[in-house]
Formats: sequence, structure tokens, C-alpha cells
Amino acid sequence: MIKRRTNVEIIALGFAIVILVGTFLLLLPVSSDHTDFLDALFTATSATCVTGLVVYDTATHWTLFGQIVILLLIQIGGLGFITIGVFLATYLKKKISLRQRGLIEESVNSLKLAGGVKLVKHIIKGTFLFEGIGAIILSLVFIEDFGLLKGIYLGIFHAISAFCNAGFDILGIIEPYGSLTPYASNIIVNITIMALIIIGGLGFIVWQDIYEKGFKFKKYLLQTKIVLIMTIILIVGGAVLFYLFECQNSLSSLSQEEKILASFFQSVTCRTAGFNTVDVSHLKPSTSLLMMFLMFVGGSPGSTAGGIKTTTFAVLTIFVYATMTNKSEANAFNRRFDSKTIKKACSVFLINFIFIFISAIALFDMQPQLPMQDVFFEIFSALGTVGISTGITRQLTMLSKIVIVLLMYCGRVGSLTLALSLSRKKKISNCKNPVEKIAIG
Repeated sequence: MIKRRTNVEIIALGFAIVILVGTFLLLLPVSSDHTDFLDALFTATSATCVTGLVVYDTATHWTLFGQIVILLLIQIGGLGFITIGVFLATYLKKKISLRQRGLIEESVNSLKLAGGVKLVKHIIKGTFLFEGIGAIILSLVFIEDFGLLKGIYLGIFHAISAFCNAGFDILGIIEPYGSLTPYASNIIVNITIMALIIIGGLGFIVWQDIYEKGFKFKKYLLQTKIVLIMTIILIVGGAVLFYLFECQNSLSSLSQEEKILASFFQSVTCRTAGFNTVDVSHLKPSTSLLMMFLMFVGGSPGSTAGGIKTTTFAVLTIFVYATMTNKSEANAFNRRFDSKTIKKACSVFLINFIFIFISAIALFDMQPQLPMQDVFFEIFSALGTVGISTGITRQLTMLSKIVIVLLMYCGRVGSLTLALSLSRKKKISNCKNPVEKIAIG
């Protein structure tokens, strides 16, 4: 008898299939002059998992066909193949089954089964609206520098990459592996990219809540309130600390206004997007640690972002505070977190920590010559599906690349899979083991 796959397994397997299809498309001669299997797999994984780590400069190595493949993988990975599949089914007037609605609920981290199809339609429409506006604004800038057709293409590519929090760029025609450093002082490019990253990283549930309730904060869902507050704290706090740490270092050659702009940009993008407007390889150790923390937290549930998510970090912080102040319950905005939510948050945090620990040991053993700071930065970037690198990606050996590929994949579906598996209904046993206390701390 064939075992029926769970929704969680379908989501994980679906991402793997998309990655493999993308890999074989990137191996075609029409995609590049020559790319071996592992590098094609690395690039396809990075694109599908909306990470942005690259072994080749996207603009100079890949042909137009290869770049379009990468862009499609980014779009599919950002929205999720379930979301796109359901939208196409509704467009073709196909009936959506109860099982498919369950897949929607789990793929976008919806809080309820009802209204899933409507949410998918809002997601698709909202995505193309924001990406379209972003593409138009960016195109106006790029057309001045590259001409009409090239400028429009650059605008579309970077708008999709930014909204999906992917971090891929094709500005290597100016400076290979330079990301957005040529536009570090361009206010329009910086603000547009930041806006797309933030909107894409808020989460689809938050979009719908704001859409339905307008700007009435008190009426928002608890998740929306936590996401918005945590997003503001992390962006502003990260920008202030980045400015203080790097004012006399990587930002020293910029004007005061450009320093502030660059600080906010790094704070926004290192949460999960992967673009950069300053040279990351010359950051101070304190700044690298700050960026690792922001990469670890990442964006919000049901979004295009990675990381343990803002809600996970908020729940853990509030729970620890409640424990330290001897409170019996963890509360936020006059609402109480249930034990299942706290267990999920603890599990997601621990599993990500284990991923980091195991991968660090593996990379240090395989390439002991690599600087420890750079290795940890690469690990946090891969697991958080961020994509910022100090430059060691191109120095990785075959086995090291496999480790990073697994990290990117786990970062996109690993923690989600764990959280969803914990949420399945379990059989409650009538018999329980006796309780015995142990010392903690």
C-alpha cells in the first residue's frame, strides 16, 4: 500500500523538484558557455530558496536565457509553487479540493483553512502590483545609464529579486560581484529596493490584515502587530548600530546623508535580501556579528523571507522575560501565547542553531584555512536565505558547496517543515509517565 504523502512532505519535495529542473535548465549550452553540475545546482538552489549566494557573477557568466531561468526560479521560490499552482488552477476554473486548501494553509503559514483561495489571489495580485511599481521606478533610473531595453530589463529583474528577497543582481556589467555598490548614493534605487524587501518580508497574512482593516492598528491580528513592531525595531536598531560601528570604517568615504542611507539599506537587506551597497569584506567584527544576528532572525512567517522569523524571536523574548519576572504566562497586546506556539518557537530556534553548529564544524574541517568570521557569516547567510557574502563563496570546495546547498534548502523549508510537523494532531495517550524534577541552569 502506497503511503499518502503529508502536506509538509509535498512542500519539501516540490521545492527539491523545482531546484532540479532549474539545475538542468542552467546546464544547457544556451544558459552559459560552460557550467558544471554542482555549480548549476548551487545557483538553482540559491535562486529557488531566494538566497542570492553565487559562485559566478550573474550578469557576466549567464546568458539572457540563463538569467531568465534564474529569475523564474526566484519568482517561484518567493511565492511558492503551491501558491502559483493554485492560482493557475483557479484561473482555469478548476475546482480546489480540501487537500489543496490544506496545502495553501501550510505553504503560506495561514492561520485558518477558510479563505485560502481568496488569499492566493490577493498574493498574486499584490505581488505583481508591487513588483510592477518597483520595476517602473527602477527602470527610470537604469534607462538613463543603460538605454531603453536594457534599463527596463534591469528594472524588472531587480524589482522581482528585491521583492522576493533573493539578492540576485545583474549589475556585474559595471563591477562583477559588486551588487548595488555602484548605486550606493542613489536615493531612488535605495529606497525602492528597501521598500520592496520590507513589503515582501512582512508576510502574506500581514498584507491581507492591513488590506482588510486599513491603518487601524488596534484591530490587527496579534501576528500583524508583532510583525510590524519587530520589523521597525530591527530595521531602526540595526541601522543605528551599523552607523555607529562603521561610521569611521566602511562608511568613512560617504557624506553624512549617504552614511545614513547606507546604514538603513544594510539593516534592511541583511535581514534576508542579500543586496549590499558597501564592501562587506571590510566590515568590523562587531558589525559582522550584528549582521549575523539580523540574518538569523530574518523576515516574517508566510513571506518571501528566511530566518527563524520575527514572530519566533518575539515569542521567545517575551517568554524568557515572563520567566525572569516570575510570570505564569507569556502575553503580548493583552493576548496570551499558548504552549504549542512557545514549543514551536523553541524548536525552530534550536533546530537552526543545530544546523549552524554542524555546518560550521564541517566547513572548518574541510577548509581550515578560511577565516572563522567569514565562514560563520557565510553559514548565517545561507541558512537565513540572505545571500550576502564576504567573498568566500567562490573559494569553497565541492564538499563545502554541498554543505551550503543543504543549508539554503533547509533554510527555506527545514524550520517550516519542523514547525508544521509539530502542528499536526497527535494521538493523546491515556497513560502518562510520572513527573520528576531536574535542575535547570
